[in-house]
Amino acid sequence: MVSEARWWQIGGRVGIPPAQRHTLRLVALSATAGLLVAAGAVAAAGPWEGGQRRAERERAAAVAAHADSPHAPSVTPGTPPVLAALGDGAGSPPARAGLAAVLDPLLRDPALGAQAAGVVYDAATGQRLYGSGQDGAYTPASTVKLATAAAALTALGPDHRIETTAVREGDTVVLVGGGDPTLTARPANGAGPRPASLADLADATARALKADGKDHVRLAYDTSRYTGPTQHTIGPNDNIAPVTALMADEGRLDASDHGPADRTADPAGDAARAFAALLRERGVSCEGEPAEGRAPAGARPLAAVSSPPLSALVERALTTSDNDIAEALARQTALASGRPASFEGAAQAVTERLRQLGLPLDGARIADGSGLDRADALSPDLLARLLALAADPRRPALRPLLTGLPVAGFSGTLRGRYGDGAAGRGLVRAKTGTLTRVNTLAGTAVDADGRLLAFAFMANGTTDADGAQRALDRMASAVAACGCRG
Repeated sequence: MVSEARWWQIGGRVGIPPAQRHTLRLVALSATAGLLVAAGAVAAAGPWEGGQRRAERERAAAVAAHADSPHAPSVTPGTPPVLAALGDGAGSPPARAGLAAVLDPLLRDPALGAQAAGVVYDAATGQRLYGSGQDGAYTPASTVKLATAAAALTALGPDHRIETTAVREGDTVVLVGGGDPTLTARPANGAGPRPASLADLADATARALKADGKDHVRLAYDTSRYTGPTQHTIGPNDNIAPVTALMADEGRLDASDHGPADRTADPAGDAARAFAALLRERGVSCEGEPAEGRAPAGARPLAAVSSPPLSALVERALTTSDNDIAEALARQTALASGRPASFEGAAQAVTERLRQLGLPLDGARIADGSGLDRADALSPDLLARLLALAADPRRPALRPLLTGLPVAGFSGTLRGRYGDGAAGRGLVRAKTGTLTRVNTLAGTAVDADGRLLAFAFMANGTTDADGAQRALDRMASAVAACGCRG
């Protein structure tokens, strides 16, 4: 699968006091201004930083500090404000007939094939403004990650972290996997929220062992937090590693941090061997090869490291369309829901959470967390309603669904799309989905009157992937460009 990015979209709504609506507008603006200044500013800010890019935060502070000044900073000349508010102050919603007149012909583009559908919602009111085949079940490809992420955020909250621990029983140290695919054996690179580090865990473990007078141990590793098959149904693949509770750097055999890559067939064993080498570097010898086992119930804790918060994991999963993180999010949802942390248990847990959110599940099927499984089936209506729900100020836990979306022409899988002059450039944020004969796009757009709209466009049975992609981009751009009030 592919890559993606982020920012923030929230705003006022009927029943919220005017002062609070003003605050919400400022926060909403903070999410977009830095990204619209230039693509270079986005890159300079680095990747994820706890829910908001550095450039965006600094831009937000400047806007807030000078909001009432005649010298208040403005967005790049010629670029309209991306997000004024949800609701009052941001124009009225587009007319249904106006949207249909624009989108119906685009949905009939031959590149989308005979199984194409779409829907548009007003994020402020939750009203459907456009629909064509929106209730049908389609293969979502990677847009299913939106559902996976929403389920995880609902089950665990955005501040949840995944721990990897080392425990001791006698002369044996057990490395216990918690399910963090971002655990790294690489040196720190200083970009974004720092992942949990095996080197840090080895530092703390070696100190604890030496304090106990131990400098020679056996090493075992525990992957029992997850159950069931580790191999995805697509089989060995450079898009995903075997799904285990213990892995380092997503089992990648190169230095990349996203996108396709050669993967190890034994991520847990490789992580344990890397940990053993790190302990040796710190003066603790490890006898023989690490053995798979289970930590005894009474084992003494030695050290632990924690992943970035779940909000950052969600953002990265959406931004880079990271399949390994998405499958981990699904399993963490299963654990929080009392389900087995397997492909099947995770699918059941995600489905339950979507039902609790009140989303339409007729014909829906969750088969995996990443969208690599063609047995997944979702409706455009579910995806668009989920995005509108994430924009609700009363649902702050879901905000990473929006902050994780790529920005048209600037980041993630949309970095190379929406070239200079494209109507949706900087105004469309969307999760892409691509499999053979499947092209989908679900996200948000700010229209010509500053109204935030949520959309989902899905095409199954496509034969021209590039043509289908361009057709979907034209539809999203049309939503952004359309005043459609008449």
